[in-house]
Amino acid sequence: MAQAEQDMMRAALLDEARQPFRIASVARPRPAPGEVLVRIAASGVNPLDLKIRAGQAAHARHPFPAILGIDLAGTVEAVGSEVTAFRAGDEVYGMTGGVGGIPGSLAQYAAVDATLLARKPRNLSMRDAASLPLIVITAWEGLVDRVGVRAGQTVLIHGGAGGVGHVAVQLARARGAQVFATGSAASLDYITELGATAIDYGAMTVEQYVTRHTAARGFDVIYDTVGGTTLDASFNAVRRFGHVVSALGWGTHALAPLSFRAGTYSGVFTLLPLLTGEGRLHHGEILREAASLVEAGKLRPRLDPRRFDLSSVDAAHGAIEDRSARGKIVVDVD
Repeated sequence: MAQAEQDMMRAALLDEARQPFRIASVARPRPAPGEVLVRIAASGVNPLDLKIRAGQAAHARHPFPAILGIDLAGTVEAVGSEVTAFRAGDEVYGMTGGVGGIPGSLAQYAAVDATLLARKPRNLSMRDAASLPLIVITAWEGLVDRVGVRAGQTVLIHGGAGGVGHVAVQLARARGAQVFATGSAASLDYITELGATAIDYGAMTVEQYVTRHTAARGFDVIYDTVGGTTLDASFNAVRRFGHVVSALGWGTHALAPLSFRAGTYSGVFTLLPLLTGEGRLHHGEILREAASLVEAGKLRPRLDPRRFDLSSVDAAHGAIEDRSARGKIVVDVD
């Protein structure tokens, strides 16, 4: 292979908002000090990718033309200076780019900050591992960092069959909590399989399920992964001195119901380390802890069975947009 070809790679490039992806040959990155070059095997697709593609995610600040893709799993190809935690051949996963002007994972290679990575769980495929970083970090920051969820607590997860939700259910259970989760009628069996008490939000009012499951006291901890009116419902379902966490706490909400319960609220904004550089080491730490849970059989991701590659990223996005996805969508890169 000619040297010029070795210096290039294939990528799914987005030239401007609301346009199809195109396959392009672009320069292969080189790892700077503190970075590793990862040969990407798989890229996880998140709803945020669709917002960025539509030009509707100002908080992610990702200019065009862009290589999207927030999550990756792959193999370390080379390490930059100052990197001691990884070496060539290590299988890794992480939430490493696709926002804030940092090239993402819809490409054959990425040069990424080594602190954002952890070794891939040994018992997961590359596809499975690529599905986890954003959702497991989001769940962890809410339940562990903000709340310190523990045994003996009652925890309600809104959207328990969703991306963040199904991880949050498993994480709360792994820490010994009694877990409840809301979902649609079609998702109740899966929520039950995860070990949570399933609540059909379409068939019961907030007052009804709080009365049934907590004797009207309310839940100790509520994690809202849905936002909007679901966050308002959370303020009415938490117990006195309880804690509500939301990963989608945008918009205008009345705090009176929470205040009258002397409750507290925390927001989760998982992108901050990528956007600001602050807290990146902690993201790597979370992924190491998550890998231990996966290897212990306490956490398993749910993937949509359909297969996509760089040439069909548009279809992968479509599977999220039309709400046909049954689990996390993953793009095979390598």
